[in-house]
Amino acid sequence: MKHPGNEPSTAANRTLRILLVTRNLPPLIGGMERLNWHVSQELSRYGQVRVIGPKGSASIAPDGVKIDEVGSTKMGRFLLQAFVRGIQIARGWRPDVILAGSGLTAPIAVIAAKLSGARSAVYTHGLDLAIDHAVYRRLWLPLIARADMVIVNSSATRMLALAAGVREHRIKVIHPGVELPGDSCRHSAEHEADFRHQHGLGQGKLLISVGRLTRRKGILEFVRDVLPGIVASFPQCILVVIGDAPVHALAAAGQSIESIQAEALNAGVGANVRFVGTISDRQELASAYRSADLHVFPVLELPNDPEGFGMVAIEAAAHGLATVAYRTGGVPDAVSENRSGRLIEPGDSSGFASAAIALLERPLDGDSMAAFAQRFSWDRVGKQLAEALGAGAPE
Repeated sequence: MKHPGNEPSTAANRTLRILLVTRNLPPLIGGMERLNWHVSQELSRYGQVRVIGPKGSASIAPDGVKIDEVGSTKMGRFLLQAFVRGIQIARGWRPDVILAGSGLTAPIAVIAAKLSGARSAVYTHGLDLAIDHAVYRRLWLPLIARADMVIVNSSATRMLALAAGVREHRIKVIHPGVELPGDSCRHSAEHEADFRHQHGLGQGKLLISVGRLTRRKGILEFVRDVLPGIVASFPQCILVVIGDAPVHALAAAGQSIESIQAEALNAGVGANVRFVGTISDRQELASAYRSADLHVFPVLELPNDPEGFGMVAIEAAAHGLATVAYRTGGVPDAVSENRSGRLIEPGDSSGFASAAIALLERPLDGDSMAAFAQRFSWDRVGKQLAEALGAGAPE
């Protein structure tokens, strides 16, 4: 693998050069952060990759990827510093493609590409195209629409891109990849029992929710409107909530642990809910999936705040765990009806509870769920991204 450098390119010695600009990278925590880390890793198999990212990201960069850090994770300061650094790298390194990891950094990618003769691309994730913010809609959306390629993470996000003025021929649907469990994440029943014991979860049916506690994720409404119906059939069941309130998100309106717990107490299910915070260790998260009996994904259908895809539903399927979710946004692309879970019409809390009870009583086939999840392996998604951006075979 050739490492990124500043040497001039020639026709005889040329590999695709990709500059990725994103604020969403570890050490920040979340699905978007993991996604962009893997995007850079996979694209480095097909060409030279440089990344402009937040402070602290260079020390945990994928092998073969150079990350140019900017000094602040605060949104406004990051964007200004990343814009200046992006212009410098674009003019000096001469990338072929400048890719924005989300709509937030689209202006940097589009303007830097225009100034350096590169092609521009933006990977959009639902909220990037639907957020109700006057300045963003006036300045960001037109620049997203001007990108040479707009990659969207689901069929629902494609419709949002069209509504935002992106021309159809510039849109490419590429679902996010997920990290499938390997041998290091295949745990025995003893490891799964350890997870239950560590968090005092008992031996009853175990439901899990994985993700930041944003308003859209609907956990408060779930414990108020759905969980009591499940507890009526399985009094010892426990809902484990993995995740915390958002801090660095573009739209950070969240639900607090205190507000969710209050609703659970009012609904008579306070003893059936546990909060374990964010789990960043992949093996521990794999143990959580494998310890559980069902993954719940009660995403709400909110104006200007769509769920772009639903990577956690794919992760759950990869571990042989079914998902019950509301049919909204890009979620139908991530849940295969009666193969990896059940999709319920938005707002049908009794239908959600009934579907959950049915899957707790008669689980779906784990091998079939894992096979469905294979469609979203990073090997496959990385190849799709590379082909979309104009790369050839892996180096």
